[in-house]
Amino acid sequence: MLPWKRVIRPLAALLLAAGLTLPTAAGAHAATAPASGWNDWSCKPSTAHPRPVVLVHGTFGNSVDNWLGLAPYLKHRGYCVFSLDYGQLPGVPLFHGLGPTEKSAEQLDAFVDEVLAATGAAEADLVGHSQGGMMPRHYLKFLGGADEVNALVGIAPSNHGTTLGGLTRLLPYFPGAEDLLSEATPALADQVAGSGFLTRLNEGGDTVPGVRYTVIATRYDEVVTPYRSGFLTGPNVRNVLLQDLCPLDLSEHLAIGLFDRVAFHEVANALDPAHAEPTTCASVFH
Repeated sequence: MLPWKRVIRPLAALLLAAGLTLPTAAGAHAATAPASGWNDWSCKPSTAHPRPVVLVHGTFGNSVDNWLGLAPYLKHRGYCVFSLDYGQLPGVPLFHGLGPTEKSAEQLDAFVDEVLAATGAAEADLVGHSQGGMMPRHYLKFLGGADEVNALVGIAPSNHGTTLGGLTRLLPYFPGAEDLLSEATPALADQVAGSGFLTRLNEGGDTVPGVRYTVIATRYDEVVTPYRSGFLTGPNVRNVLLQDLCPLDLSEHLAIGLFDRVAFHEVANALDPAHAEPTTCASVFH
């Protein structure tokens, strides 16, 4: 008998990731500046924060819903904040991050170029959730992104793939399942541990020179499993476990990116390490 509970739980987590928060009509328009003020193309970086921040949503996410918590948090702290939609599939509105990851990296490349041109900055900082913390590494490694990016902050990123709690190990038992996954949602197939995309991405090392990397993971991640697969190795890398900062924090894969202010505080530290303040459970009040 198949271990149905082990199948259903990670699958439910995946469906939960798809739900994120229910998409709003604004989610279809990345260029529209929400009331909180991000995606303001007239924003000019300050001396205190000289680099614009580009937010990169996760699988099934979009440029608005994924960032209703973090974008205002950073904007309030004086950053020029931008977010894009990427990985759209024909006939699938609002839910993005599903197309081939290499193509999504090309979209990110073009978007960063637009942000730098609009702001006049020489470099940007990237903050990504889930796939959005991993996909930019293709841009950095293969598309010249290292010349345009100072730092990459990954929140529960799928850097070395996921087993979805063991679900992916069952794919070989279902003939055609892997092909269907690749054809229907290429980005999900790319994030399976051991995929061809991830093998190419991680060959020769996880990092490229000239970029600072921060990974913020949670012990309770049910989508990127095991959670330590998100960590990177190499120079200029800082791997952070959320529960080492606040043992009481129970955030899982979605919460850490959507509304966890302890994680947000650590993102701010990663963007401005010269003025970093200790992140603790009390950081929820900052």
